[in-house]
Amino acid sequence: MPFTQPTLPPVDPAEFRTRPLMDRLKLLTTFWAENGYGSPYMLHAIYVAKFLLISTLGGLLVVTLTSPGIGSILDAGTWWHEPIMYQKLILWVAFLEVFGIGGAWGPLTGHFKPFYGGARYFSRPGLLRMAPWPDKVPLTGGVRRTPVDAALYLGYLASLVVALVLPGVQYDASLPHSDGGVVRHWALFAPIVLLVVLGLRDKVIFLCSRGEQYLPAMLFFAFLEPHDMLIAGKMLIVVVWVGAGWSKVGKHFENVVPVMVSNTPWAQKFARRAHYRDFPHDLRPSTLAKLMAHVGGTTAEIIVPLILLFTTSWTVTLCGVIFMVCFHAFITSTFPLAVPLEWNILFGFIAVALFAGYPNGDGYGIFDFSEPWMLPVIAVGLLFFPVLGNLRPDLVSFLPSMRQYAGNWASALWTFAPGADEKLKRAGMPVGLHREQLAALGIETDVAAINIDLFVAWRSMHSQGRGLLSVLRTYLGDDGLDRRDVWEGETGANLLLGWNFGDGHIHGIRFLEALRESCGFEPGEFVVAWVESQPVHKNFQEWFVFDGALGVVQRGTWKVADCVAEQPWLPNGPVPLNVTWSAAGAAS
Repeated sequence: MPFTQPTLPPVDPAEFRTRPLMDRLKLLTTFWAENGYGSPYMLHAIYVAKFLLISTLGGLLVVTLTSPGIGSILDAGTWWHEPIMYQKLILWVAFLEVFGIGGAWGPLTGHFKPFYGGARYFSRPGLLRMAPWPDKVPLTGGVRRTPVDAALYLGYLASLVVALVLPGVQYDASLPHSDGGVVRHWALFAPIVLLVVLGLRDKVIFLCSRGEQYLPAMLFFAFLEPHDMLIAGKMLIVVVWVGAGWSKVGKHFENVVPVMVSNTPWAQKFARRAHYRDFPHDLRPSTLAKLMAHVGGTTAEIIVPLILLFTTSWTVTLCGVIFMVCFHAFITSTFPLAVPLEWNILFGFIAVALFAGYPNGDGYGIFDFSEPWMLPVIAVGLLFFPVLGNLRPDLVSFLPSMRQYAGNWASALWTFAPGADEKLKRAGMPVGLHREQLAALGIETDVAAINIDLFVAWRSMHSQGRGLLSVLRTYLGDDGLDRRDVWEGETGANLLLGWNFGDGHIHGIRFLEALRESCGFEPGEFVVAWVESQPVHKNFQEWFVFDGALGVVQRGTWKVADCVAEQPWLPNGPVPLNVTWSAAGAAS
């Protein structure tokens, strides 16, 4: 793979666009299996420079320079287990995420030029926003960002900066490794309130802020004494780990591992091929991929964190910490789409700081809270949304459900009649369409189309992608689908919302209805297949078809087992679909 130039499929780009969609997907999924997205090494170097210089070095400098008593950045032995280091690094990464330069940044998440959304969108009145409960929470209706929304967002950024730069104070002089003290309790009140208010006005900002993890952490910082805060922090990180591990039980996740490994820049081609059953003929996961998914991933991600939470053995703790650091380092090294690099590096550090810095056997176990009621109350609070989200994924984003990168996602594929994508601009976007962004980087139109199609190929290599393609083939017919431009819904949403991370809820019914109202599509110009993630107790997923002029025109279900049994390019035709409702006159 060249350093400055991408690797492209072995096909003439102009001729490639004339092929049927399923033929294109067969070529692109086979290409992905060997090459991933085909990004030049220069792009990976940019990502590495970002998280090493801005995220890691920048964060360490901010904390050490604003926290007297913990030593300089070069004195790692004096600050790695300081509570204020743990606190401020969380606040630093929370700032990077919501500003737009943390995860979901750059070409590997569909942001080509510019590389980020975030503040470019959230501080600009008039653009789309998506309130989670506009009909239930007063003063949250509407779909457009107001000057008040922009002010709240800027206020949230400022409140994080204030909490970061203020020196710590001593709340518990007996706490070991606390020369720098802890973040002042009152400094957390403003970011907590502002994030909640922002989240009620726009769930995109809340999810971009990783509010499901950083908001509980800020609550612990604000209301718990340092000893209890550290124990609660252990519970939080274990719930995140175990929740993610539990969500990978089932048929979806084994399809994630091969695709992720294929995008790993350091992996050799023979190792990438080994994750598929019979490359290039059968791209379903191999036995090796299933072992990595369900032993190295699912099982270990549940068992090791629970051991860390309960063990009082220093040797076992150290082994568990090393495993989790390696776990996060491996994920970081694969450069998965959405590139949550900062999050993985932070969690590797937290594993060391909390479990090695404050061992359970030294009085920091979950039964060592200063008040007995804290354990059940905090446990219920942390487990409520993961439990609800697994049972009713339609009510909870996959992020508060702690189902990160499990392959079981609400998702969508968008299709446009030729030229109809231009109408998206009527909804308001401060960036160009993807082909325009790529053209600004000097990439010719036919090659840009391959870059866009690669995201669709990526989706088709996951279980729900095969279902979505089946819905579109059935609804539009193969000839109708072949004449259309097909987009991955995540990359479409980022043009209008400024952020995407795998959560189809942010571009669900309410978002699509906002486009219907703003864009003026004619019937059939904009057709979307959208699917909800699978509840833990059911064997099927629910989908709908949305027409940009008519609204929802069809609903149905498919069995997950049928999707995972098929090839990404559906050589046997669409998977079986159960149509439960159709609008009068809708295609069938």
